[in-house]
This record gives sequence, C-alpha cells and structure tokens, in this order.
Amino acid sequence: MNLMTAVILVVVGIIIIAGLAAYAYTLRSEVKRREAFRTEEEQRAQQNSLENLDYIVGALLQEQVNITEASWRCKVLLEIIDPSLAEREEFKAFAVLYDRTRHLKTHSERNQLTPRERMREDKERMTVEDEMRGDVMAAAKEVSAWRAKGKSALH
Repeated sequence: MNLMTAVILVVVGIIIIAGLAAYAYTLRSEVKRREAFRTEEEQRAQQNSLENLDYIVGALLQEQVNITEASWRCKVLLEIIDPSLAEREEFKAFAVLYDRTRHLKTHSERNQLTPRERMREDKERMTVEDEMRGDVMAAAKEVSAWRAKGKSALH
C-alpha cells in the first residue's frame, strides 16, 4: 500500500466517522426532544386529572352526582395521577364501591336490559350506595384535604 492510498483511506475513514458522529448527534437531539415532549404530556395529563378530580369530588360533596359514577371516576383518576393513591386507606372507599358495582351494566349494555333487569340493577346499585355513602363521602373529604396541600401532597 502506498502513501497515497493510505491517505485516501484515512480521509474516507475520517469522513465516515464525522458523518456517523453527526448522525448520532441528530438522533440524540431527537431523543431529547421526544423525552421533553413526553414529560410535558405526562405533566399536562396529571394536571388535567387533578383538575377533573377536584370537579368530581366537589360535585360529590355537594351531592350533585351519582355516588357510584363519581366513585368510579375518582378511582380511575387517582390511578392515573399515581397508582398508589387508589390504594391509600383514606381513598379506598372508591375502589371498594367500584369492585362491588363493576358488574352492573352501563351505557348501551344497560339500554339492552329489560325494564325488570334494569330495576334489579338499580336496586342493587342503590343498596351499595346507601351502605357506602358515609365511607365514600369521607374519602371525598380526604381527597379535598389532600388536594388542599398542593403539589407537595403527591409525595
């Protein structure tokens, strides 16, 4: 191998390395951009969930919503915000009511029930609501108190 071939190979190697380095840099920049976007989306989703939780708990405490539906929504929102929140003892009533009523039909499935079946499910739902009303309202008050603590309440 003569000197000229060696120089050409070195130059080609340097060009290839520079090209790969530039490509790696652009890939790394894209990863950083996507991570920042994902983080922002997660924060926005968490903030929206917290706001929705505030609305639902407020409506529940003012008895403007059905206890079963509010409990279902509170349970789901707590799980979205932080899965461990739904397991906290003070918020557990939402999950208990959900577990006791999740077999009941909703939406289009409910519309397909006969009037007798619908009445039976309504009676079952109202019985569970009556039994759990105090616990669910206490859990709603705990959520309000937890939310009043602000951002520090998450940890």
